[in-house]
Amino acid sequence: MAVDQDEVSRVLAVLSHPLRREILSNLDGKGELSFTDIMNATKVDTGKLSFHIRNLNGFIEQTEVGKYKLTRMGVHAIGLVKGLETWVEDTGAVRRAPNARLANLKKRAFAFLIDFAAVLGVFLIIGAAASVFSIASGGGLSLGGSDVVLFLIVFWVYSTLLEGFAGQSLGKRIMRLMVVRVDGKKISYDHAAVRNFGKILPVLPFDLLVGLGLKDQRFARYFDKFAGTTVVDLELL
Repeated sequence: MAVDQDEVSRVLAVLSHPLRREILSNLDGKGELSFTDIMNATKVDTGKLSFHIRNLNGFIEQTEVGKYKLTRMGVHAIGLVKGLETWVEDTGAVRRAPNARLANLKKRAFAFLIDFAAVLGVFLIIGAAASVFSIASGGGLSLGGSDVVLFLIVFWVYSTLLEGFAGQSLGKRIMRLMVVRVDGKKISYDHAAVRNFGKILPVLPFDLLVGLGLKDQRFARYFDKFAGTTVVDLELL
């Protein structure tokens, strides 16, 4: 059965005004109210109330004694309003929740150093093995700028893959931290890729300086704001 979208739009338009929702809510709580009762409850003048009552045609009706009550459509409408209010409240709670358990900069720095040391250690071991093989083959031992660039790429890939998969790198797991979106939801690989670009050493000072300048507790780094992510402390849950 096709739904009349124009009628849906009309219902939403009627319910979009807070005073009309208040009128419906008062009738839902009291059952039947006179015009004067509604005016006293909403504290609006006669002309304004009359206008909004006319707009609620179909949602409310008058009884034989002239009082107003909800129609069947009005009952459904107040149910919809209550559901939306609950949804908004729950959504607000989710969005506020990360602010109450944000990781401090000290723990984040330790997590970064653990990750950096872990990747650097593996990188040096592999590099040393490659150098030994090169020397054994008659080559020389060298460390060039390309090796530094390669390390930074490996570090970025490492951080992106682990955080995109579980919200935690090795360092964050040890420090009991997790990367989440600012609305509290799980991050994607795209979010992880963007936020970890700021960890590349030449970019990191700028990232931290601008991030701290934002004066927003959710963003210690600029690329966290750019990615819409923040870091929470699991021990504060």
